Amino acid sequence: MKSAKTFLETLEGHRGERHIIILHEYPDPDAIATGYAHRIISAAFDIEADILYSGKISHPQNIALIRALDYNLIPFEEGFDFSHYNSAVFVDHQGTTVSEIANHLKAAGVSLVIVVDHHEDQNQYEAEYKDIQKTGSTATIYAQYLKQGFIKLEPSNKNQVMMATALMHGIMTDTNSFTRATEEDLQAAAYLSNYRDTELLNLITSQSRTKQVMDIIYRALENRMNVENYSIAGVGYLRAEDRDAIPEAVDFLLTEENVHTAIVYGIVRNDIHEETLVGSLRTDKYTLNPDEFIKDAFGKDSSGHYFGGGKLSAGGFAIPVGFLSGDYQKEFSQLKWDVYDKQIKAKLLAKIGVDPDLSIDEKHSNSSKLAG
Repeated sequence: MKSAKTFLETLEGHRGERHIIILHEYPDPDAIATGYAHRIISAAFDIEADILYSGKISHPQNIALIRALDYNLIPFEEGFDFSHYNSAVFVDHQGTTVSEIANHLKAAGVSLVIVVDHHEDQNQYEAEYKDIQKTGSTATIYAQYLKQGFIKLEPSNKNQVMMATALMHGIMTDTNSFTRATEEDLQAAAYLSNYRDTELLNLITSQSRTKQVMDIIYRALENRMNVENYSIAGVGYLRAEDRDAIPEAVDFLLTEENVHTAIVYGIVRNDIHEETLVGSLRTDKYTLNPDEFIKDAFGKDSSGHYFGGGKLSAGGFAIPVGFLSGDYQKEFSQLKWDVYDKQIKAKLLAKIGVDPDLSIDEKHSNSSKLAG
């Protein structure tokens, strides 16, 4: 879905302003790359832009990417002053995971000017320009913008080479190394290949998994329930800095024979003991729509916003634990996890069309480790 006004016209209409680019919570390579690309494109219109994110950046590839790009991402903290900015931009999301930031933007009178994303349209926030496409990555959309000649790429320009390399990495990660790529993704990658730094791309993608990630993948493998070609696994409690292990674990479970869809979830606990039940879905089943599946399974919160959504072959959900959050004694934490684990499994099994009472094995419900 595109607005009548073009991307070029929108940027031209805001020439000379200062913008804040908002990445989604716990940004991945696609978000990091497109935030960087948007800032470089904006500079051609004399727009100064900062990049803000919430959550943590802990995945080794994400850290390597940011170091390679050599630019600052600002972590959102309470008290952040939005009054310095004229407008805001969302890339690789539509605001569903940054509602607190969106509220601060509204309070500060900062308008949302641009939204560019590749997930299903969530219809949550209005913007002057919206470009929501069913591509494998948001990086693909930005490659399309560059291909239109908004700025002339030069292989000798270091920042532009870094941008092309980052966008290529964003496409690769969101399409599982092109195995889930659309025609648009492949065309974008072909264009970017003229400018990307191959050695740098190899360096970024070759970062090793940490011990914590390996432990969480092991927990997912140990606790998984396989039913009707679905693999479902709860991994217990995780530190906020280990949240990126959930999509890695779900990708691993999807490689098992006779599994077309994998779902992994756990309770992520941050530094001030707030807790959120976070989950990730991956599927190879063409007829399964992750966005519809997650929305149907988990529904909406009290304000009418869905707990999750998705795109072509992947999705995610985040459900606040709320009142029950807290780092209490181990027995309480175990009891709390057992309840959430059974509830999530029951909702997923009901969505699949399997009787939860006949399918939830106590062994799977109670064996999840609480390390985190």
